[in-house]
Amino acid sequence: MSFALRWLFAFILLAATYNPTDWNFVRWAITNWSTQLPLVVLFGLILTVGYVIYIRATLRSIGGFGMILVSAIVGAILWVLWDFGLLDFNNPKVTTWIGILALSIVLAVGLSWSIIRRKLSGQVDTDDVEE
Repeated sequence: MSFALRWLFAFILLAATYNPTDWNFVRWAITNWSTQLPLVVLFGLILTVGYVIYIRATLRSIGGFGMILVSAIVGAILWVLWDFGLLDFNNPKVTTWIGILALSIVLAVGLSWSIIRRKLSGQVDTDDVEE
């Protein structure tokens, strides 16, 4: 699985949870809580599993400091784009999409870090295995 595919799944996970359109879990769940509670719980659990997979893998591979560092790099890139006039943060919808994009990049880097590190250094990461 390539980095782009990992990023795409992270982006879909975040955008499915919340985005500035009416097509997201949060708005749907608020609207349908009283009439479709079993579906709200099911879809909420499915999203939670996705977050557990991504966040656990990210914390195990780059840790909290790594997440902050990747977020800072993405933030600096966005700052440069804003400074050159390529981004405008006055539109809340665009800002929300940029936030989703930034968070999905952090999660994708975390999920892909072992592969990136192996390609850069030649070292293989392994998990501790209990017998």
